[in-house]
Amino acid sequence: MKAMVLRQLGRMGADASPLEAAELPIPVPGPREVLIRVSACGVCHTELDEIEGRTPPPSLPVIPGHQVAGRVADTGSAVTRFRRGDRVGVGWIHSACGGCTFCRRGRENLCPDFRATGRDAQGGYAEYTTVPEGFAFPLPDTFSDTEAAPLLCAGAIGYRSLKLAGLADGDPLGLTGFGASAHLVLKMVRHRYPRTRVHVFARREEERRFALDLGAAWAGNIGDTAPEPLSAVIDTTPAWRPVLEALRNLSAGGRLVVNAIRKEEADRDELNRLDYPTHLWMEKEVRSVANVTRADIGEFLELAARIPLRPRLEVYPLAEANRALADLKAGRIRGAKVLTVA
Repeated sequence: MKAMVLRQLGRMGADASPLEAAELPIPVPGPREVLIRVSACGVCHTELDEIEGRTPPPSLPVIPGHQVAGRVADTGSAVTRFRRGDRVGVGWIHSACGGCTFCRRGRENLCPDFRATGRDAQGGYAEYTTVPEGFAFPLPDTFSDTEAAPLLCAGAIGYRSLKLAGLADGDPLGLTGFGASAHLVLKMVRHRYPRTRVHVFARREEERRFALDLGAAWAGNIGDTAPEPLSAVIDTTPAWRPVLEALRNLSAGGRLVVNAIRKEEADRDELNRLDYPTHLWMEKEVRSVANVTRADIGEFLELAARIPLRPRLEVYPLAEANRALADLKAGRIRGAKVLTVA
């Protein structure tokens, strides 16, 4: 099979090509695994975190990619949920132990043995991949494979962030950053909380215009002040300054939800500006989003199909995965980026 492989870690620059095209054997599914012929795979900022060492793979080489859409090509001897030809998707959660305290309480995203697709297990930047049958998801017929791919992470993690935000209809919401996940959150909010006004903070004028086009009530720069105090803010950026600005814009009792696997170190000194009365006083809360559960993905796919929630897409062939990552790193974002594989 053809694959794009990460063999060593390094910084992503404009001309960087961290992934190497390779021809590899098609993987053989274990007894309880399915083999998926990949047709599309979303490109996520977490791939940049892997490449640059903020959440490094435990071993190299590895095939990245954790927003996988395709069809079952083969099944292990003990598989009962799927048959060949079934259309399925795979998200960030590749497996969890199933027996620890977190797993038993429905919080498998916190499992000590949590394994991530495309980091701890081979991912979807390839023509084939395998996954335990319990961690594959039937895809709604409503969506094409390219539309379904970003729903499996950008959409599902946005859905989990929105749950953690604890909104009531009419509560004003802020979104910092406006890429793959945030633009899907905005669409969800307009469906589920029609009286809620969404305020978007983004560095680039193009992103702000995009947010307004999708129905945001207001859009400004990262350091701007929203026209009203915000009940919650969901931060989807890789930087620290938006965290402080979001806290400053929260109302009393407001909640900041940080939707990022890792933060970059470039502006870490911004944390020295943390001022208790400005940023934390009046019982403001900060929560982080750690991975996703299978329930998050399953529930979100059902919701997305009912709306229906269609992501804005930029599509690249598999061979141009490095260009897609470079565009993501440079902030050339309008919706979600997806690789077409088969």
